[in-house]
Amino acid sequence: MKINTAEFLVSNQDPKLCPTPNKPEFAFIGRSNVGKSSLINMLCNHKGLAKTSSTPGKTQLINHFLINQTWYLVDLPGFGYAKVSKTKRGEFSKIITGYLRGRQNLVNVYLLLDSRLEPQKIDLEFMEWLGENQIPFSMVFTKTDKITSSVLVKNLKVYKTQMLKTWEELPKIYTTSSTSKMGKEELLNEIGDLVEQLKDFKFV
Repeated sequence: MKINTAEFLVSNQDPKLCPTPNKPEFAFIGRSNVGKSSLINMLCNHKGLAKTSSTPGKTQLINHFLINQTWYLVDLPGFGYAKVSKTKRGEFSKIITGYLRGRQNLVNVYLLLDSRLEPQKIDLEFMEWLGENQIPFSMVFTKTDKITSSVLVKNLKVYKTQMLKTWEELPKIYTTSSTSKMGKEELLNEIGDLVEQLKDFKFV
């Protein structure tokens, strides 16, 4: 799938104020500083679509974008950054869980993970929560251009081993780089296939 148009629609902290859920929706989420905004901009061929910042934790709202007039891309608040106050982290949690549990047109969540790091407790716990709430998700490893292919293979193996301790099977795994555009075609093709399958589905 090729993205021809990407239009910012709305930012808010209340899932009830999101756009009418009448189109397939795909959400991107990850710990702060995982490269989420850069990945979204790379996927959409739009450098300034999602706001990138040198300050982790900058995305504090649910951001909706209308893609190709046919589906929504959602940029969710980052989580797990120590310099954000405990109170603010609690607000993020309410925003995120309220959205994920209540958005009936949500097709898939793309959880971004830093390919350079070993499995982080907060990421593993978040995936467990998604599983318990029967929310479909994929694992998207970012910043693969920052490490060698052999280190990437090793790190992915560690992740898979860790997850298979509690999961019977693993979700889809993507390896990406906003710099080299690695993984762009694979991600967009999957979303495109799902959008096509759901083109006649009535969410509301």
